[in-house]
Amino acid sequence: MDFEFIKEYYPLYVEAAKITISIAAISIILALIIGILVGMINYYKVPVLRRICSIYVELSRNTPLLIQLFFLYFGLPKIGIVLSSEQCAIIGLTFQGGSYMANAFRGGLENIKKSQEESALSLGMTKRMTFFEIILPQGIIISIPAICANVIFMIKETSVFSAVALADLMYVAKDLIGMYYNTNEALLMLVISYLIILLPISIIFSLIERRVRHAAFGD
Repeated sequence: MDFEFIKEYYPLYVEAAKITISIAAISIILALIIGILVGMINYYKVPVLRRICSIYVELSRNTPLLIQLFFLYFGLPKIGIVLSSEQCAIIGLTFQGGSYMANAFRGGLENIKKSQEESALSLGMTKRMTFFEIILPQGIIISIPAICANVIFMIKETSVFSAVALADLMYVAKDLIGMYYNTNEALLMLVISYLIILLPISIIFSLIERRVRHAAFGD
């Protein structure tokens, strides 16, 4: 193991980690927004929009993120739409992550008894107030395990961004291996980088899951 190599090039991984985390964070926030919107549409069974959302979810979940990135980065320029690597990464990860978040919220919202909505409406609350003050908070609590799993999944999916020339962690590792053939050292730094990012997130999410559980929703 060449520790001098690791000492010299680990700053590249630090910079790449910043790019990876920033793009993942933006994409996760946007995916959560999409998930809530799609969850609302499915919950209220909006006729046309529900069908569109269903097509979106199936299309997104049944196509690899790598193919979606290739379409954005190499396909769209053929019709005059040119996106940067960062834009392709955010759009692609949001597009895929949004469908997983939508299913997570759908599962949570479907577990809320209709009697709660009926009771709220009978007390004079509007549908909007009922959804955002009663239904959605409970749905989020139920969905937290799935949401946490999706967040970790989305961060791991950033490893394919190097395919569109984005200088993320995988890109740096492949670049160093190609130039210096220090495969073991480059991959070791790659693994450690992802562990540093994902392990604290996993621990935090585990603590959150324990905190939000109560008799109605968990053990």
